[in-house]
Amino acid sequence: MNFSSIILIPLIPLAVFLLLGIFNKKIKPLASGYIGVAGLLVSTLLSINTAYHYFFVYGKSDGVYQTFVEKTVWMNFTDTLAIDMGVQIDPISVMMLIVVSIVSLMVQIYSRGYMKGDDGYTKFFAFLALFSFSMYGLVLATNLFQIYIFWELVGVSSYLLIGYYYTKPSAVSAAKKAFIVTRFADLGFLIGILIMGYYTGTYDFETLNNPEGSAILNWASTSFMGLSVLTWALILIFIGGAGKSAMFPLHIWLPDAMEGPTPVSALIHAATMVVAGIFLVARLFPMFYFVEEGFALNIVAYVGAFSSLFAAIIAITQTDIKRVLAFSTMSQLGYMMLALGVSGYEGHEGLGYMASMFHLFTHAMFKALLFLCAGSVIHAVHSNYLKDMGGLRKYMPITNITFLIAALAIAGVPPFAGFFSKDEILVAAFEHNKLIYFIGIFVAGLTAFYMFRIYFGIFWGKDTKYEQKPHESPLSMTFPLLFLALLSIIGGFIPFSEFVTADKAGFEAHINYPLAAVAVGVGLIGIALAWVFYKKENDLADKMVNFFGPLYQWTYDKFYFDEIYLFITKKILFNRVSAPIAKFDRKYVDGTMVGIGNKTVLASEKIKGMQSGKVQDYAFAFVAGVVIIALVFIYLWTS
Repeated sequence: MNFSSIILIPLIPLAVFLLLGIFNKKIKPLASGYIGVAGLLVSTLLSINTAYHYFFVYGKSDGVYQTFVEKTVWMNFTDTLAIDMGVQIDPISVMMLIVVSIVSLMVQIYSRGYMKGDDGYTKFFAFLALFSFSMYGLVLATNLFQIYIFWELVGVSSYLLIGYYYTKPSAVSAAKKAFIVTRFADLGFLIGILIMGYYTGTYDFETLNNPEGSAILNWASTSFMGLSVLTWALILIFIGGAGKSAMFPLHIWLPDAMEGPTPVSALIHAATMVVAGIFLVARLFPMFYFVEEGFALNIVAYVGAFSSLFAAIIAITQTDIKRVLAFSTMSQLGYMMLALGVSGYEGHEGLGYMASMFHLFTHAMFKALLFLCAGSVIHAVHSNYLKDMGGLRKYMPITNITFLIAALAIAGVPPFAGFFSKDEILVAAFEHNKLIYFIGIFVAGLTAFYMFRIYFGIFWGKDTKYEQKPHESPLSMTFPLLFLALLSIIGGFIPFSEFVTADKAGFEAHINYPLAAVAVGVGLIGIALAWVFYKKENDLADKMVNFFGPLYQWTYDKFYFDEIYLFITKKILFNRVSAPIAKFDRKYVDGTMVGIGNKTVLASEKIKGMQSGKVQDYAFAFVAGVVIIALVFIYLWTS
């Protein structure tokens, strides 16, 4: 492998970020857009070149895809423990390079039209480049500490982009919320990394994931509270991934993150950053599978399944189209997590692992497309809410057809990409855990329903009278829609199982037609129900709202999890814990220091007359002192 070209993939966006950031005021907005697109285009071409050479030229040896690593020691702790910096090339890192490159490039092109005229146009493209650099560094990392460094850089980039409209209080609050929630999750990640390094003596992925290595073979050497220390480390590392991928109960930041510009939602909160948690579990999959018979992997499966169901139920009731897509993202990420959780080497070797990575790939394309279509709609009607939309198919034909393609893909309708990847997930779940399978099937129906609810609500439904006649977006915005729509159609036909599997050897995956028929049938039922409720204006939806009453309200208010967190943090932690501690600090700790200072000032006021500046006072003090000393010595001498 040519590592000199691979290392340029992240370095080019970094150079673009530095160029646009340093010369922000000197570069014309039009030029900054072209610079951003040109940089990502070069990185994309290099990523495609890397994928071609890995999968078709150098990667395979004796029928098995190899792992190529180029690294150098960055920091030494002991003779055996060190942190390296480098590049690791294997099937999932190459796959992620393609995902990050394509979505980032399409978002860069789209942003040229969407952000046109914005005061911070150049700054926006600088932030996009910083994010791309951070994401590339994350997927190419060779060890846990390197991935953690770029993990935090991704978090900073997300904070900057969510809070891009810094004059808007809701955007500032959303950015802070995302940053704080993920910081708590990342603390677990960091503790897990430290435990892993201490007990295994390495942070290196190759060594940790070696089934014949000491890390996996000696996992039971130390235990704590009934579980091995390495199991605890994996659970803590998973908490970091759950925070970044908005898994329950660390999901509350994702819907609010929609306050950022829509291209940001497409890039970060649909296709790239939020899948970092999935990538992290996949990167350490052998450890999750072998350590303590996959105990941590079971947690991954059930958290993913519950998150998927929980988010899908909430998505049904939301009226802001970007929030619907946000909860849809959470639901689909849950699908990927549960697929990893039900994966195994027996029977269908690594089917769940492969299915999860396949769905990550296809979902990136059609979910980015959905967000960009939503941005196109918002750009036309200047509103995020379904109540302000309707009948847009007549005004926006390209956005209409591309949104429909993406909706069919996420609903799992053949032959669109989502059908193939979702079918593999459901087969893996059926083979390993029937409860999770039935949850997956139910979520498939809910997904089809809520996606076509917003499709019909936007493009059909009522014929809304618009103050300004909507129009189709410019070519800079419609080209990415058409390109991603094409990938959403053909992406499922990629023989993914030949490239990305748990054991790296590859296997042939077949469609399970009975299970696929059930999943498609459930999806079509969801679409049919949405057709009945929302294709034409009627009062059926209002009747259902009244029928469900409080349950609908709970769902609409996201089961009050934001309020629960506010109650815990404000009423309990702040009022009962932090406020008394702060009062004690002000009254006693600060009070003691202030008291000492006041007494010092008072004493100085009393004695400052001794430094009057008058010579006669000093002479008197000198003579008096000499006399007193003389008397003392005379007294001591005579006695």
